[in-house]
Amino acid sequence: MRRYETIVIIDPDLSDEDRTQVLERTTNLIPKEGGFLIMLDEWGNRKLAYEIKKKVRGYYVRIDYCGMGPLVDEMERFFRIDDKILKFMTVLLDRDADTEKIKEEMAQAKSDAEAKAKSDAEAKARSEAEAEAARKNAEEAENKDDATNEVQQKDDMSDTDNIPLDSQETETKETETESTETQINKEEQ
Repeated sequence: MRRYETIVIIDPDLSDEDRTQVLERTTNLIPKEGGFLIMLDEWGNRKLAYEIKKKVRGYYVRIDYCGMGPLVDEMERFFRIDDKILKFMTVLLDRDADTEKIKEEMAQAKSDAEAKAKSDAEAKARSEAEAEAARKNAEEAENKDDATNEVQQKDDMSDTDNIPLDSQETETKETETESTETQINKEEQ
């Protein structure tokens, strides 16, 4: 069996449903013709090197698969007929691919991806827990600062701050000041 790679540029104006339909039809064709799909890698919308069918962007997809010549012929026939496909190119990667080894690599890659996803989830949970703990510590520190500021404000208040402005002590001080001024004026005359 041979290993091929096909790059397909799909019309970027297609809806997700239409694009999925095209890709499903292509991937369903592979097992019908006696091959197997290794990887379907969607690169997304990219700028084209030159305008194709009056489009400056295209949706790129890379299909990695194993099969024989009739499979490639049928896929390319489908791409030529379908007007949703802007361009395609098939490259032979390996004339005599070891399918068992490829399947083992696929299984290993899948288990590695699952392990990485699990460790990423655990790391995310740890970082969220650390962020929550830091937020709680910040709130506690802020509450302590507020309590300290209240006590400090109470200590900063002097005893005269509690006396109302229109009390008798204030009136007495004002009259004493007036009488002193009057005496100074009399002495000057």
